[in-house]
Amino acid sequence: MKVTHTVLVNAPVDQVWKVLLDPQQIAGCIPGCDGLTPLGEDQYEAVMRVGVGSVKGTFRSKISLRDIQPPSSYRMVVEGQGAIGVVNGEGLISLAAEGAATHITVDGDANVGGTIAAVGQRMLAGAARIMMTQFFGCLARKVEDV
Repeated sequence: MKVTHTVLVNAPVDQVWKVLLDPQQIAGCIPGCDGLTPLGEDQYEAVMRVGVGSVKGTFRSKISLRDIQPPSSYRMVVEGQGAIGVVNGEGLISLAAEGAATHITVDGDANVGGTIAAVGQRMLAGAARIMMTQFFGCLARKVEDV
C-alpha cells in the first residue's frame, strides 16, 4: 500500500525538524500510541492501539530512523505485529522551506497482513490518510505554539 501525505506547517524548518526528532513530542501525536521507548540510537518501541472498521487491536512496533540528513530528511522503518496482523513499512520524510513555513512530504510503502488486511485496501488507505492528517495536525499545533 502506498502512503503519501503533504502538509504545510507555519514554522521554520529547524523548528519543525527539532519536534519531528523528539520522541516525547511525537508520541503524543501518533494516534493510539502509548509512548515511544528508546531501544538504541534512533530506534524506538511503540505500543499502539489501532482500529480499521470493526477490526481493532494492539500492535507492538519497532521504529528506526535511518539516513538522517538534518534538517531536510530521514527514512523511517516500521516493523509491527499484534494479534490482528502485521504491518511493515518504510517512508521518506522530507522537509523544505517555503518562505517562513515548512513543507513536509511523506512518501512510503506499507505491507499489511493478517486479519487487519482482510478489511480491504480501500479501508486501510482511508485509515492511513486519517491517521496522517491527525498526526500532522497535532505536529503543526505543537510546532506553531513554540
